[in-house]
Amino acid sequence: MRSIDLILLNFNETRRRSIKVWTSIPQEKLHWKPDDEAMTCLEMIRHVLESEHYYHLAIQNRGSLEVFDSPFEKQPFSTVHAELNFAEPYRNHFLETVKSFSEEDLTNINIDRSDVGYVRSLGDMLLRIAYHESVHIGQLLDYLRTAQVPRIRVWD
Repeated sequence: MRSIDLILLNFNETRRRSIKVWTSIPQEKLHWKPDDEAMTCLEMIRHVLESEHYYHLAIQNRGSLEVFDSPFEKQPFSTVHAELNFAEPYRNHFLETVKSFSEEDLTNINIDRSDVGYVRSLGDMLLRIAYHESVHIGQLLDYLRTAQVPRIRVWD
């Protein structure tokens, strides 16, 4: 199996498990947050989906964007399914871009985000994107525990 295939598998498995958690959140808890400074459950879901779009553009740009006009900002918050449906074309375009990279690209292309403290190889950056989503799934699982909502089993 090629490295790029493993990276795609990681993206797909991470998202599959995210969707399990996201769709298990009761509608009445989507706007819950543990404190005034935290994101709500739905805001965190949006953050993950929007961040993936930003990272996709940063990869295409080979670095941070000077201006990010997010299409997500104009969308009203409603349901998890609405968020997923809106994000689907952006996700598909991102995965197609990932599929287009060669093995050599993973080490030879650098993504310069020195404005936020790092420059990473493309392969490293792609793994970090999936890791970002995983971290937020862990946070949501903690949210659900704190809100006394039963948590779905993600380790299947």
